[in-house]
Amino acid sequence: MIKSMTGFGRCEVADENRKMIVEMKAVNHRYCDINIKIPKKLGFFESTIRALMKKYIQRGKIDVFITYEDYTEHNVCLKYNQELAAEYYEKLCKMSEYFGIDNDIKVSHLSRYPEILTLEEQTVDEEELLKLIEKAVCGACEKFVETRVIEGEQLKNDLLGKLDGMLTMVAYIEERSPQIVREYQDKLTAKVNELLENSTVDENRILTEVTIFADKICVDEETVRLKSHIQSAKDTLLAGGGVGRKLDFIAQEMNREANTILSKANDLDISNKAIDLKTEIEKVREQIQNIE
Repeated sequence: MIKSMTGFGRCEVADENRKMIVEMKAVNHRYCDINIKIPKKLGFFESTIRALMKKYIQRGKIDVFITYEDYTEHNVCLKYNQELAAEYYEKLCKMSEYFGIDNDIKVSHLSRYPEILTLEEQTVDEEELLKLIEKAVCGACEKFVETRVIEGEQLKNDLLGKLDGMLTMVAYIEERSPQIVREYQDKLTAKVNELLENSTVDENRILTEVTIFADKICVDEETVRLKSHIQSAKDTLLAGGGVGRKLDFIAQEMNREANTILSKANDLDISNKAIDLKTEIEKVREQIQNIE
């Protein structure tokens, strides 16, 4: 199947303790460029997420946004540093004795001193969290790929139609080319007769000139190669897969042949048709930029 490089995917996964939301969108790019915006506490999973996404994506500039909520009521615990509290108390008692002032120390006062009571976040179960991340990332990637496939199918049908139209243009050029040579021969013969009036016309000389002219404007090789490139593009599209780079190369070759045909054209009809052909090739090249 053909995949577009633009797409969007979203997946939300939650359990009784936490919720994970993964959103991703992509635009055209020559390579696979993944930009992940992730909460700091999940940063150590970034390489795992990147490797997981590359199983689904070959090309494109992908922006990934991961939102994480931990709404459990027991995700922190209160820590009491008894040794530090004892040391504080001992020093305060010495201060009271040394300065001769009342020792009014209360528990509520002592607990306010630095590091006596601290809140510590409980250890996160990394394996459980990783499963949640993988489920959310895979879900978003699957939906992302679905949108790419739908758009890719539309691109494929549009390109196949354009390629068939190009084959029709090439067929016209092949049909028109021999007519130009005959028309040139008739014009040349008429002109020579007009100049020489009643004198004998050297048919061999006219045939030589016609042959030289026919050789200059001959585009048989170009049309044969162009038809081959067009057919190759169609076969590649029908084969599917990650064919964006290959199609881009084929389109460049098609454009090269069309340029040669236009440069050799010595006829208004063929020139116009070659211009139309180049216009269609350019449209095809633009569409190919959207294929993975």
